[in-house]
Amino acid sequence: MLALQCSLKVLVIILTIHMHAGILLPTISDKCLACICHVESRCNRNIGCRWDVGSDSCGPLQIKEVFWKDCHRPGGGYKQCANDYNCAKRCTQAFMKRYGGKTCGTTCEDYARMHNGGPSGCKKSSTNWYWNKIKEAGCNRHS
Repeated sequence: MLALQCSLKVLVIILTIHMHAGILLPTISDKCLACICHVESRCNRNIGCRWDVGSDSCGPLQIKEVFWKDCHRPGGGYKQCANDYNCAKRCTQAFMKRYGGKTCGTTCEDYARMHNGGPSGCKKSSTNWYWNKIKEAGCNRHS
């Protein structure tokens, strides 16, 4: 029993160190979210909707309806939420919480590539260009 307690304490210490070192992000960080917002719209809160790859992308985070549905449909409706920065931020956080650590990891790179390519976006080579844009916006893997 004592060995198990010691093992659990060591695990908690290791996880705490990793979280403070930016290695494990239990949710998307504000900095990573800001880089995504910058890449998507220069964080223009009045951008509205744009046609993009077969459907509308709306708001400062350029959220698609399927993304909004995956984040549990917050706000008064898809376009209303996507065009409201605070609702879009909550939606993105919920999406990343739902899929981060399951289909992808929990680094800023994973989150950014999921934002661009869906729940398994981190595994798609088609999201590499997007990650490069996020890095150009000032984020790194552990932001």
